[in-house]
Order: sequence, then C-alpha cells, then structure tokens
Amino acid sequence: MSDPGNDASSIANVVGLGLIGGSVCLALRRAGWSVHGIDSAEGRAQEALTRGVVDAVGISTHARVTFVATPVATLVEGVRWALGSTGGVVTDVGSVKSPVAEAVDDPRFVPGHPMAGSELDGLEGADASMFEGATWVLTPTASTSDEAFSLVAEVVSSLGAEVVALAPSSHDRLVAVVSHVPHLTAAALMGVAATRSDEHAALLRLAAGGFRDMTRIASSRSGIWLDICGENRTAILDGLDDLIDGLRSMRTSIDEGNTEALRGRLDDARRARMNLPSKAGAIEDLTEVRIPIPDRPGAAAEVFTLSGDLGVNIHDFEVVHSVEGDKGVMVIVIRSEHVDLFRGGLLARGFRPATHPLS
Repeated sequence: MSDPGNDASSIANVVGLGLIGGSVCLALRRAGWSVHGIDSAEGRAQEALTRGVVDAVGISTHARVTFVATPVATLVEGVRWALGSTGGVVTDVGSVKSPVAEAVDDPRFVPGHPMAGSELDGLEGADASMFEGATWVLTPTASTSDEAFSLVAEVVSSLGAEVVALAPSSHDRLVAVVSHVPHLTAAALMGVAATRSDEHAALLRLAAGGFRDMTRIASSRSGIWLDICGENRTAILDGLDDLIDGLRSMRTSIDEGNTEALRGRLDDARRARMNLPSKAGAIEDLTEVRIPIPDRPGAAAEVFTLSGDLGVNIHDFEVVHSVEGDKGVMVIVIRSEHVDLFRGGLLARGFRPATHPLS
C-alpha cells in the first residue's frame, strides 16, 4: 500500500491491533502521528480503519517508528519482520522481555512494555488515554543505539507514560511479582470462591469491593496468560514460591494463635503499601534537568537505568539539539526532592546535568 502524503517523520506503524495495539494507535493519533496498522486476524485492520483507530491499512516502509503488539509467543517473529520491512526504529509491547531481547540483535530495536491494560478486549477496549500516568518499561540491549532508545522514550513519554529503563532479566523478575503472580493469585482465589458458591449459593452475591478488586484481573482471557507463563516460567515460579511461603507462614501464625507474628506481617504489608510511589505533584514540586548526551554507546539508556536504580520517577522527557551542534540534550522533569540524589548519580557517571525549578 502506498503512503499518504504525510511527512515520514510523523508516520508510525502498529503491528497487531488488539487492546494494547489499538490503544497505541489511538494515543499516537491523538499525539499527531499518522498511523498505519495491520493484524493477522482477517478483517480486523479494516475494522480499525472504520473505527478511526488507524489512518491507513498496511505498513509504511518509511515510518519513523513501528510498534509490534502481537502475542508474546510471536513477538520475535514480528519484530524481525518489522525490522526487515521498514527502515525506522522498532519497539514492542510484550510483557516478557528476555526472549525477544536475546533473540533480536539490531541497533534499531528497543524492547518495551507498557504497564497498562483493561478488563475489555480487542478494539472495543482500545483507549487513547490508557497510558497516561502508566509506567512504560524499556529494556535496551547492548546493541540498541542511543538514537533509537531516545526516540522511543520520547514517543512513549508524549503518550503520557513514565519511562523506566531496566535490564530485560530484571524486568521479567519484577513483572512476575507485580503482574503475573497477582493474576494467577486472583484466578486461584476466584476458583476457591466459585467452588464454595456451589455449596452456598449466596456467597458470590456477598462479594464486597475488596474481593472484587482483588479478582478483577481474573476476567482476562486465558490465552495470553498461557503464553506469558511459558515465556516467563522461571520468574513466575520463583514468585509463586515466595507467595506460598508467605501464606504458609501466616497460616502457621493463625494456627498457633501467634498474634504478634501475624500482626507484624500485616503491619509490614500495610507500610509497604503506603510507601508505593505516588504520581507527580504540582508544578512547584518539579524540576527540569538538562543532560547533554555523551558520545558513548548506551548513554541515554544509562540515564533512565540510573533513575530506576535510585527510585527517581521521570515525569516528562524529550530530546533537543544542543546549540553547540548536533549533540542531543535530554530534558527530564523530576520531583524537586530528588534533584540532589539524581544529580549526584549523574555526576558520578560522567554526565554534566543542569537543573532548573519549574516554579
């Protein structure tokens, strides 16, 4: 299919038009991109065009960026196809990163994972605002170029997401705990409730908000989770083992009437929950950090990896050109309370940051 008369710098492709792929399309269009999309399911790309999710069916070989949003089990194939079919940067949205990061060695590829979703499926659930305030993890490899990483980070930031950079293996271990194991736990709990409801028909009608909140994610389709459990098996098993150990410990405390031990575990959990990171505050609480990008491989990704290691949330991001020439300058917005910590970490790694409060 021929390209429309758009400037190639504003064209994006999306391969796979399900819930996440469709939401990426809508978010990109809202941000000013002309979006081309394809899907292996017959008729879905045309449906996306009819719904206004994409601007054109097919892919543009001149697109600046291509998002691969196919199922986890076919990500490697999809990414390789996109790299061979286009000349721009390629990223993916899969929830398991090590397999694709190890299989694809290309400077134009930036593995990624938006931590977002919905109980709805397919194009019906696609939402342009899905990524606003969400964490979008990028897991650059040793081959990923600074230019590719910076472009993807800038694009997903423009969709409202907060960018975090992690090693692929670190991502998979962490996401097993915060996403994969919770889903399996919700499914198990829902199974217990369903079994008990056979004996007591009123049980599920008694389900309060807490139970519904905990089991909401169990409504997802099973197919995607079979792939995820296969691709991230080791990390998920480790997470399940830790969870089972914790539950067994609490069971022992209850069985023995050890209220102090039980209170300690419950209080620890409460404190941990209260200490979960919050979103950005008012503008007077934010500071702009400008960082000239050194001429060394992986420098841009290093900044995001440092922010993750230090627990510093990046609330906005862009790359501008230095007045001194073509060297890029990263412009990052963080909470003012983290400036000294972040600046110190940057200086220790050879960066030359300049800070400016936004208030």
